[in-house]
Amino acid sequence: MSENGSKTPVDFWFDPLCPWAWMTSRWMLEVEKVRDVEVRWHVMSLAVLNEDKLDELPEQYAENMRPGGKSWGPVRVAIAARELHGEEVLGKLYTALGTRIHNRGQGVTDESIAGALADVGLPADLIEYARKDTYDAELRASHKEGIDKVGQDVGTPVIAVPGADGEQIAFFGPVVTPAPKGEAAAKLWDGTLLVASTPGFYEIKRTRTAGPDFA
Repeated sequence: MSENGSKTPVDFWFDPLCPWAWMTSRWMLEVEKVRDVEVRWHVMSLAVLNEDKLDELPEQYAENMRPGGKSWGPVRVAIAARELHGEEVLGKLYTALGTRIHNRGQGVTDESIAGALADVGLPADLIEYARKDTYDAELRASHKEGIDKVGQDVGTPVIAVPGADGEQIAFFGPVVTPAPKGEAAAKLWDGTLLVASTPGFYEIKRTRTAGPDFA
């Protein structure tokens, strides 16, 4: 909890397409249950992040990132929902999208996006923005806000947490599977705050040997 007694804000940038961001976001929802924190959701885009290096990516992945590819639809719908219905809808919409895309294995389709909108009571016609660039400037601004905090050589998720002297420190990750629950979630959160408060701390990493566990 912050010094004024309010909940500690945690800023979280996500792309609904990313299964690892999905894992981290489920951990943060667990943290909200066991610590006095409040997640503030923001949209970032893997397509925007990778648009200048598509030739370096595996072809199937790059195809999703290109204009008109699958990666554009969910983030465009999410940013349109934010612009038209307020930031407070982002968390619920992300949960609905991620549940359908990842947990239920529906992938990124018009049906999964439309179903997510219905799940949270948002207007069905928001899906029209999946193929429109109406709010691409706002999408890019939201993406830039997150990536500027952490640097260009990372992906999603990006989280920004209180560091030393209350200054926000941003990280890529933590990357974890499955998402810790209960006291395990609290311990990982406490550790995140610990490294964030350590001057000069940048990175801990090891090779992933397991895929996302959506159980």
